[in-house]
Amino acid sequence: MATGHDMKTANSTYEGFLTLFKWGTILSVIVAAFVVFLIAS
Repeated sequence: MATGHDMKTANSTYEGFLTLFKWGTILSVIVAAFVVFLIAS
């Protein structure tokens, strides 16, 4: 089993991954909407 220190490190890494994933998704949606807008006009 992982020790307490390892779990803190793992949770910190996971939170960073989730933050990056969230902002990446938001940015991708914005870029996709912009491309659709360009194609439609």
